[in-house]
Amino acid sequence: MNLSQFEPRFIQFISEEMTTDAAHDLNHIFRVVKTARQLAIEEQAQLEIVIPAAYLHDCFTYPKDHPERKQSAKVAADKACKFLLSINYPAQYIDAIHHAIMAHSYSAGLAPETLEAQIVQDADRLDAIGAIGIARCIQVGVSFGTELYHYPDILANRRELDDKRFTIDHFYVKLFKIADSMQTRSAKKEAQKRKAFMQQYIEQLRNEVE
Repeated sequence: MNLSQFEPRFIQFISEEMTTDAAHDLNHIFRVVKTARQLAIEEQAQLEIVIPAAYLHDCFTYPKDHPERKQSAKVAADKACKFLLSINYPAQYIDAIHHAIMAHSYSAGLAPETLEAQIVQDADRLDAIGAIGIARCIQVGVSFGTELYHYPDILANRRELDDKRFTIDHFYVKLFKIADSMQTRSAKKEAQKRKAFMQQYIEQLRNEVE
């Protein structure tokens, strides 16, 4: 199978169908595909499963504050597989792609049961940390009207963390935990690099502000 012949159709589909927000746009998709491809090659996974799942994993997303947010991955997986069947993508990969899209979601809490699903989850989560993770976190904070940090206690040494009020608190509430949740060897190595960069950013921010 020539996977490259399908990729323009994946891009066209998400360009027309994807629900975008401050942290989920086409550039997010392209970064996840790039990372997923690298991980799949390093881990010797099936690109025929990884690549379409990476392209289509966010073809539908409820808003972050939507009561059915946890169902986003299920809706996206169903929608993606219906599309893949409509363009005659090989049927033997459909169930595995569906699972990979289902398991990528942090909020759904579904454990990935295949190497390909682990890779798609890792690639998506890697995009939430590091330099791009910092930028995305700030973008989301701005969209919700959240303050960047608490002054004078940026590191929450004398208060409870509150990422609903302070964007930097989200690093500690969620993002550093994401860095420690990687499934594959290759992703674990990259995640620690990105986590270290974020820690350096916070230290620099604290030095400039406090």
